[in-house]
Amino acid sequence: MTGRRFGGTYSKGGPTEPGKPPGNKFDGRRVQRGSGGAKLIYAAALPMGLAGLLEIGSGDAVAMIAELGSFALMFFSAWMTSEGVKAANAFEARTVARPPSIPRKIIGGVALGLGVALGGAFGWQLGIIQGVLFGIVAAGAHLVAFGPDPMKAKGLDDASDFDRDRVANAIDKAETLVGQLMDQARGIGDRELEGRVERLATAARAVFRAVEEDPRDLPRARKFMGVYLTGARDATAKFADIYSRSRDPQARTDFVALLDDLESSFNAHRESLLIEDRTDLDIEIEVLRDRLKHEGVRPRMEE
Repeated sequence: MTGRRFGGTYSKGGPTEPGKPPGNKFDGRRVQRGSGGAKLIYAAALPMGLAGLLEIGSGDAVAMIAELGSFALMFFSAWMTSEGVKAANAFEARTVARPPSIPRKIIGGVALGLGVALGGAFGWQLGIIQGVLFGIVAAGAHLVAFGPDPMKAKGLDDASDFDRDRVANAIDKAETLVGQLMDQARGIGDRELEGRVERLATAARAVFRAVEEDPRDLPRARKFMGVYLTGARDATAKFADIYSRSRDPQARTDFVALLDDLESSFNAHRESLLIEDRTDLDIEIEVLRDRLKHEGVRPRMEE
């Protein structure tokens, strides 16, 4: 495994220039609910699975099937709940967003209730009534702990569903590019550079928020975000491949200079992107394309 170089604000060769404060990667983000609680459901499922395996040699087929079925339902509940929490966090992080297509947390709660009811009624042999009561309590506790799934779209209250979907789709694609960009940065093996790319991602997300607040010229905004983020992702992938093998200081210097240019462009357009003259923005994009080609990267348009 490639070691990572340590770097910090006050370290030699730290990521920030004098007088230039570092970007806060948490700017514009909300506190998110963790999915660690789903691990408790996994833990609760394990004894039921073990009990089902021990029933194999006992001759009690009903108890064995009930306990293994309960284990499967509870395990499924834990997985669905974890995915539901992630989807809800992604929804809450957006100003404009559609609700998740599948109510994963609700499905997880129902699966947990069914699993507990099945195991209690036939595995623990408590009877159907008590098993159902335990199942209802488990499902209710799940709802209290994790909450329901988002059910309604939010943002752009005065816009049509079509316009809201266009904005949500554009931001989803841009966030995917940011995620890919950060994945490539983690492959560099240099904490200072990873933090530098994180700062670029923060600047990009500031543009996303501006687009969500004023999506009057979304096609141009999508083009802007697509070219810049795709170019940054591809340039980072190429640099990571080269730098992991050679540790070439000149390649590092060139990469940092490119990140500086990209971040400056994002910051410059954060609030004026949607109202600037189209010709000026198209010229800016063409200049970036030429710069990326000079770096050996041919960005693909993300439509």
